[in-house]
Amino acid sequence: MQRSGIYLLLISVVGLVALGVVMLFSTSAFAQDSHGDIYYFVKRQGFWLVIGTGACVTGALVDYQRWRSWWPYVYGISAVLLALCFVPHVGMRINGSLRWLNLHIAAFQPSEVAKIAAVFFLAWWFSRPQTNSRKIMQGILIPGGVVMMLVALIAAEVDLGTSALIGATTLAVCFIGGANGWLIGGSILTGLAGLLGMAMLIPERAARMTTFLDPEGDKLGKGLQQWQALIAFGSGGYEGLGLGNGRQKLLYLPYAHTDFIFPMIGEELGLPFTWLVVFGFIMIILSGGLIAANAKDRFGKLLAMGILLLISLQAAVNIGMTTSLLPNKGMPLPFISYGGSNLAVSLFMVGILVNIHRIGIPVAPVTDRQVILAGRSVPRI
Repeated sequence: MQRSGIYLLLISVVGLVALGVVMLFSTSAFAQDSHGDIYYFVKRQGFWLVIGTGACVTGALVDYQRWRSWWPYVYGISAVLLALCFVPHVGMRINGSLRWLNLHIAAFQPSEVAKIAAVFFLAWWFSRPQTNSRKIMQGILIPGGVVMMLVALIAAEVDLGTSALIGATTLAVCFIGGANGWLIGGSILTGLAGLLGMAMLIPERAARMTTFLDPEGDKLGKGLQQWQALIAFGSGGYEGLGLGNGRQKLLYLPYAHTDFIFPMIGEELGLPFTWLVVFGFIMIILSGGLIAANAKDRFGKLLAMGILLLISLQAAVNIGMTTSLLPNKGMPLPFISYGGSNLAVSLFMVGILVNIHRIGIPVAPVTDRQVILAGRSVPRI
């Protein structure tokens, strides 16, 4: 069962990536920023897919134990990259947010590196023998404070979605690491209150927090994306309109190739393919959980669970917001949406899961029959 889990993981990831490329071919040609090139986004995603594949192979080959000692470097690099977003001519402001670095050949989102840096630190912290996770200082305040330094930089970029994702993952890892449940509950309430408070200070974000409850009520304003997404699901129905025949991508649904690619899958390919996407993420959760359960040490278990939480929570938020179950938040669907930084880091995390699986596989005992077949015989004890 442990060996089959890795195959389920890889098959699910490859299937989701392949579906993402197909849907990108279908939807990105009509995007406003395609610069007249119908393959503009496809070529850029292909560039990041090559990088992501290399990152996945690297993650699979490098012993995950090295990240126990390398986490300070990853943390420091991510903090510097986040700070560079505020440097003129280096950071890129898109839609009012300073989330990207201008690499000239491509744009890069440093918050993706910050996500994995936070998980590396948390896995190291709670795998230390001297960490008493039942105490409020060591179980919540210290790990939460270290991660919050990264989250503060991300929140300053006006990226509340990624901030909430890292915060939720941090609390979940703290709980798995043994922190008191009541402390976790109090931290969740405090975090939600802080997030809502920040959102209310930004009028655009405050409107998104309430519009999802009735997107039709403001279907030409803040509810436009979610309302058009619901129309896409409805017009696709069970069988879909056919690949390439979707209507919402014709500038009716903004960002149909990025954050709102899931409704396009429903419109063009129908309900069964949306089920397959959900099923693919469920398989990732199950196989990732199996890898975490069979990791050979506590660091590996916590690292695998942290990675699994980052991927699964992001997928849940994206599917929730595109179906109007959650407020609209710019967060791509892992492995499927256009977004090179997220794709590369997600594939890197999959590679780490593969490495944890490889190192954690128990060695089968050698039987008498195998010894005899090898030309040697030993007495049975």
